[in-house]
Amino acid sequence: MPASPAPLTARAKVRDFALGLPGAVEEFPWEDDAVIKVNKKIFVFLGAEGNTESPGIGVKLKDEETHGHALAVPGAAPSGYGLGRSGWVSVPLTGGTPVDLLCDWVEESYRTIAPKRLVDRLDTG
Repeated sequence: MPASPAPLTARAKVRDFALGLPGAVEEFPWEDDAVIKVNKKIFVFLGAEGNTESPGIGVKLKDEETHGHALAVPGAAPSGYGLGRSGWVSVPLTGGTPVDLLCDWVEESYRTIAPKRLVDRLDTG
């Protein structure tokens, strides 16, 4: 398993990956906290760009095995504000999770949220 880069580097790579997905846009609904949306719906929470105290991401994982794997990351937990009941997981970037795995989770979240036509574009692109 490749070594994990520093948390803020991991965040930047995850952000770039998410923005490369069809129809993805970045927004800042809460001051400095960034989210990536598709079709006006959030598929990844990125938090504040310079957050060195508790950097992390939030993704929606419907697959039970993937959801359980994400929750096994040290410090990971169901997302707050009731989102955890819908499959959202908050994953700290300080847990050493490889960026490729984080990006896999972002892609699964995207596939859960995005309209079928954009998922089809991803699959044929």
